[in-house]
Amino acid sequence: MDIARELLLRDLAAQMHHGPVLDSPNTLREWLRLRCAGLEHEVFLGLFLDAHHRLLVGQELFRGTLTQTSVYPRELVKEALRHNAAALIVAHNHPSGVAEPSRADEYLTQSLKTALALVDVRLLDHFVVGCDAIVSFAERGMV
Repeated sequence: MDIARELLLRDLAAQMHHGPVLDSPNTLREWLRLRCAGLEHEVFLGLFLDAHHRLLVGQELFRGTLTQTSVYPRELVKEALRHNAAALIVAHNHPSGVAEPSRADEYLTQSLKTALALVDVRLLDHFVVGCDAIVSFAERGMV
């Protein structure tokens, strides 16, 4: 990762620490684009939020191959509890560049939502990042 990109990522993350993440959707989308668009492998990210939906931490949770990443709901729940998160936004990239969610992405979202609800953590959104577009499950009514 080059220095300019790293500095931009840090600046955007700092902005998300100061106010509700979803109040600045462009900041969130830009952070996601810089973080994972254009990678040659899939990554699955978690943005752990406090009760006011401010960013606690954003981190890569799972790394995969060109076409898939194994995501383990149990591990995601453990991380949410470790960070004392009240809410969570997840995201992953499609190295193909096409941001359209797959059926597996839809199923995963529902599985994560159910698992997180058991420990009172709310899944706010799931983003799929492509080269030129970012798809929000919440905007499509899928969360």
